[in-house]
Order: sequence, then C-alpha cells, then structure tokens
Amino acid sequence: MCGVVAYTGFKEAYPILMSCLKRVEYRGYDSCGVALLDGGDVQSHKDVGAVDDLRSKLEHVSGATGIGHTRWATVGKPNKENAHPHLDCSGRIALVHNGDIDNFMALKDELIKQGHTFTSETDSEVISHLVERYYAGDLREAVIKAITHLEGSYALAVVAADFPGVVVVRKESPLVLGLGEHENFAASDAPALLEFTRRVVYLEDGDLAVLKPESVEIWRAGTRIELPVHQITWNVSELDRVGYPHFMLKEIHEQPRVIRDTLVGRISLTEPRADLPLAAHKPPARLIFIGCGTSYHAALLGQLFVSQISPMPAHAYVASEFDPLPSSLKDAWVVALTQSGETTDTINAIRRAKAAGAWTIGVTNVKESSITRVSDDMLYLQAGPEVSVAATKTFMAQLVAVYLLSLHLAPPPGQLGELIGELRSMPSKVQRLINSQSSIQALVKKLNAYDHLFLIARGINVPVAYEGALKLKEVAYLHAEGCAAGELKHGPFALLGQNTPVIALAPRDAQYPRMLTAIKEIKTRGSPVMAIAFSDDNDIGRYVDDVLTIPVAHGLFSPWLNTVALQLLTYYMAAARNLPIDKPRHLAKSVTVP
Repeated sequence: MCGVVAYTGFKEAYPILMSCLKRVEYRGYDSCGVALLDGGDVQSHKDVGAVDDLRSKLEHVSGATGIGHTRWATVGKPNKENAHPHLDCSGRIALVHNGDIDNFMALKDELIKQGHTFTSETDSEVISHLVERYYAGDLREAVIKAITHLEGSYALAVVAADFPGVVVVRKESPLVLGLGEHENFAASDAPALLEFTRRVVYLEDGDLAVLKPESVEIWRAGTRIELPVHQITWNVSELDRVGYPHFMLKEIHEQPRVIRDTLVGRISLTEPRADLPLAAHKPPARLIFIGCGTSYHAALLGQLFVSQISPMPAHAYVASEFDPLPSSLKDAWVVALTQSGETTDTINAIRRAKAAGAWTIGVTNVKESSITRVSDDMLYLQAGPEVSVAATKTFMAQLVAVYLLSLHLAPPPGQLGELIGELRSMPSKVQRLINSQSSIQALVKKLNAYDHLFLIARGINVPVAYEGALKLKEVAYLHAEGCAAGELKHGPFALLGQNTPVIALAPRDAQYPRMLTAIKEIKTRGSPVMAIAFSDDNDIGRYVDDVLTIPVAHGLFSPWLNTVALQLLTYYMAAARNLPIDKPRHLAKSVTVP
C-alpha cells in the first residue's frame, strides 16, 4: 500500500518526484524518500514522516533521473532505516517497492551468507541485494534475474549509478507509465502524473519497462511489446482542495454531482428502466456481492436492496473470506466492489469465483486498474479521484451502481417507476442535506464528550450503521460499534449507560415501530439517544434526546441520506478533535497486500 514514483528526463528530477509523491501520499505516510542519479553517484535521502516534512528538510538534490517512495509500513517499523529507497552494499543501486515479498527471510539468510550487509528490517531490501548480485552493467537483465527469486507482490522502480534511466516491473501491485516530451515517468497511480502528462500506459502483471528520456521499452516474457496509450480525463483541479479545509469535506460535498454522473446514460429518458452496458450473458439465478471494508458495506446494501425488490436470492461476503467450492457458482453473478480496483483480497476472490463457474462484474472507480483484467465485465463509477483515505463519494457511487444493477437485473413490477423516480431525485435531496449541515455541527460538541458510541438500525439501514461506525473509528478515533437494533439485548446492553450514547437510524419505514421499541429499551438503561429521522417525523422527538433530520425519501433510499449525515457528523467530530482527517493514523487508501 505504498506509493512508488520515478522520473527520467532533462529537468531537475527532485521537484517532480516530490510533487508526484504528494499525489500518492494517500497510499502511505509513515515515511518517504528519494534517490537521484547525480554525476555518476546515487544520492539517497529519506526520513520518517510526510512528504512535506522531507521537503522542508531537503531543499534540493541534483539529478535528472530518480525514484521516490512514500511508505505504509507492513514489514519493519516505520523508522528512517526501514524507509525507502533501499540501496545495495555498494550504494550504487537503489530501488523502491510496493508490495510484500513472502520469502524474504530465506532470501535474506542466503544473501547474508554470501557477504551482503543489511541495514533495515524490511522485505524490500533483499531485492536491492539480489539486483546487486546480478548487475554487470545491464540493469534490465539484473532485475529480470532478481525477480525470478521473489514470491509475493511487487511494483519496483530501480536505478543504478552508471545506467541512464529507470527499470520498473510489476506483479500484483499497480504501476502506470507516463509519457512526456523528452521525459518519462512511472507511478503507482495515474493521478500522480496529471501535473506533467495525460498520456499513460498501464502495465500488466509480469511487464517490465525501461524508461529513458527519449524512449520507453516494455517487455513481457522476454519479448518487446507495445501497449495502448490512454488519455487521462481527470483534471488537476480535482486533486486539489479548492478552498475546502480537507479533501474529505470536499468529497462529501461532491456527492450530488457523483450521483448525477453515475446515473448519466444508465436510466432511460423515456420510460422507467435501468440500462447498463453489460456484456451479453445469460441472466443470473442469484447475485453475490463481495468487497472489503467500506466496499463490503456497499455489498451488504446491494444484497438487502435486491431482497426487497425481487425474489432473486442475493448474498454478500467479505472478499477475503469468500472461498466457494468448484463448480458451485455456475448460475451466479459475482459483483466485486473495490474503489481502487487494486484491492488484493477482492481480486483474488474474483479469481476464486471464476474458478467456481461464476460470471464476474467488477465495480470500480479506476479504469484500467487490476480488477479490469480479471473480471468478465465492468461497471465504472463516475466519482472522480478521491484523495482522502476515508471513502465517502466512492461509497455513494457504489450505492448508485448496485441499485442500478439490481433494477437492471430484477426490475420490480409495479414499483420500478417509483424507484427510478427516487433515483432521479437523490442528487437534490443529498444537496439539501449538505446545505443544512449546521444542525449536524450543533451535535458535535455533545458527542465529542464521549469515548464510546453505538449506532443502531433495522432492515436496509443496518449496513449504514456499520459504515458510520467504521468512519467514526477511522477518522474521529472514536470507539464506535454498529449493531442491528434487535441484537442489542443479546449482549451489548451490558455496555449501555449514561456514558454510552446511541445513534438510532430511524426513517419512517416498515421498521419504524420496532425501532421505537428499541429506543425505549435503550432509554430505560440510561443511554443518551440521538435519532436520524425524516424531516416530517413529528413523533420521534418524544423518545430521544436529540434529532438530526434528513429529507423525506423512499425507505429503500434512506441509507443514502443516513450515510451523508454520518459522514458529515464524523468529519466535524474529527475537526473538533484537531485530527489529521485526510490521513488517519495506520491507514492507507488502497489495500494492495493480502
């Protein structure tokens, strides 16, 4: 989950590398570093902390070729010694690595016996010594030989003091090349390159490239190949805060636009119908949604929405735990949700689903990401780049996608027109909620007085309680637990009391009477209760201490509005605590290690 960048050209590489690193810093910010070629030497500089911390300590490093790295620690503590780049024994070879090397201890023992000296605890350093072992002037050949010993995942960028360029290679970790005029680039994510080029090439597993100022050579299985050049459509302005104090708040505010963009071309303008450009395939007998973290909560909502509108069986699984028997899914479609398209557990789950006979659909925000190469069909979100580590607008786009897919595959007779109409109205309702956020801020001081919190819901809003609790943990560092309201009395009641507030998601739907019963039971235990309820609910205030209102909507769409309310509540709680909202501790944007 680290960020890798590389540059070779005729400009000073250092400011370019630092700018690119800043764009991939959401992938990790425990430490960072750069290595540049300068007059036949490798100059390496690295330290603990963020990219801006290193930039403040290091005004300039000369060199027109270099590599950079920002780290999310997996093997080895987050300290200066374990920061990248890693050098060989001579100090003339440097590399940066994203991924995990499973057999690094055996390789390290072997290299130590051969006389190599290690300075870090990382798995990555063994690769620099393997390259050293094989390097005899041809860096490409040395890297090819070194990676034959590696078991695991990697995206590598390697430089050597007497080699005029950069060698990069990938396996199960993302890497994209950027093509410029008399300069070329590489990075873990395309947005890192937007300031310098819009022309990119996406490497596939096993591809190796040699970057020089005037050329890019790509090799696969020993054969020189050509790959298509893609044009990035995102704008640089989408990667900036444009006046917002944090990316998270900006991305929450973008959600009305995200809903509209994700709907464009996917609902009929002349009749109530969802139209998705899916490849021709026999309709499924059942649907299976998979994802990790926030994407799993979207999967759960997909399952519950399908079960409310159709007799078609639907299930949701955590991707890392999805392991079907061979030939058991021949009648199923498996819908895999991952905002980055690079989540290793989800990609591996797709492979297992296909081996079990399923037709697979990837749902992602990033075109040409790894999921596109393993799925049978794709459904792209239209969220634009999401910089904050906490997923907000991409989660909303996933909800739009799974609702559209469900209505496309299982249109409910007699109800489809109403549901399509509600889809069309959601951008304006979400905007109204965002515009009324002053009422949300009023609750922040009260809730920030507590260290523990429950969120409860019934029916289709239960996954929203899970997602809200996850956001509060991720961003506000508050111990929060999401729970089905009926489950409280099966254990969690023991934790209720005056120091344990409860947020109740209580839209006026079929579950409303039972939610009121649960709220009354909680109040008898002394817990403060805050309800999130429809704006026309004049009764809920009699049973709770505070009410946060959301626009009135069809009950099946109340999760969308409850989600935005909880996102805003989380943001303002974290802001009041003066926390690093866009870069919560220990977390990274995309999880590319299993």
